[in-house]
Amino acid sequence: MFLGMPPARVRKGAGFLLAIMGACLAACVATDPRASWRRYHYTEPEMGTVFELTYYAPDDATAERAGRAAFDRVEALNARFSDYEPESELMRLCLQPAGSPVPLSRELFQILDQSQAVARASGGAFDITAGPVVHLWRKSRRERALPPAKSLLEARERVGFERLELDAAAPTARLKVSGMRLDLGGIAKGYAADEALRVLRHHGIHSALVAASGDLAVGDPPPGASGWIVGLTSAAGDTPDRTILVRNCGVSTSGDTQQFLELGGVRYSHIVDPRTGWALTNRISATVIAPRATLSDALATALCVLGPRQGMVTAAKFPGVKARIVVMGAGRPEETVSEGFAPATAK
Repeated sequence: MFLGMPPARVRKGAGFLLAIMGACLAACVATDPRASWRRYHYTEPEMGTVFELTYYAPDDATAERAGRAAFDRVEALNARFSDYEPESELMRLCLQPAGSPVPLSRELFQILDQSQAVARASGGAFDITAGPVVHLWRKSRRERALPPAKSLLEARERVGFERLELDAAAPTARLKVSGMRLDLGGIAKGYAADEALRVLRHHGIHSALVAASGDLAVGDPPPGASGWIVGLTSAAGDTPDRTILVRNCGVSTSGDTQQFLELGGVRYSHIVDPRTGWALTNRISATVIAPRATLSDALATALCVLGPRQGMVTAAKFPGVKARIVVMGAGRPEETVSEGFAPATAK
């Protein structure tokens, strides 16, 4: 961990920049008991990326204790959600015989349930059962070759959110088809960021921001401020081109400026359309503001797959959600935004 670091630039797996560019927008109010609280900044590698905690605390001991508890919570969730760790709860579920109901922890059931809600609302544009095709495309990026058509077809037969059945009363999950593999890469970091923020609040820390690569869980603003200023990038490049002022919400950006495969003049994104099994080939990014980072994380991926028109329709299905979608058309960015998705400051 590192104490007292300046605001940091962090990247999503897709490579989009979310820069925490400011802490206070106004002078601290003298009557605010938090006016004398210090700003703390901790970083730690978690879930294959870097988690960053930025918050205000009354003293070093409280800050250290809260930060350690938050990171411990993220580590515990990774032990349940990872599709890289063979002993994770998620992987143990995938290895069970098809058709067998498998008891789940509260955390795993919650994230599967929320994933299914976004899958239904997006018509399968977001789908955690896409693991078989996602893993083929990961191999393709390493080997710089397209997946064999036959392999994609076979993998696609094991994909479909309707093939995952949840029973909230138990709670259990049932995989209906042999060889299914779940991939929580499009939602787990948002969920973990929400949980880290919850832990900080449990320790009395409410003015906080958790950055999990390109997913932010945002709490109360800094003392004396009206919000946190967050700089966004888009499909247009790595330089922030818009800023937003946020508090008590989740913010996520998805896209492919960093992770992609280019062959024969075609750029294949790391984002896969679960409905077809093919990687996206259009340059697109999506930023979502939602009540929680769990939802913003999943929706940001879904909106990249759906595109501006269908994406905005899907975003509108969720109360409190605002979105920005940027498509590179004819060499220049074309932006579509929800009503109320406005910059906090000039570009």
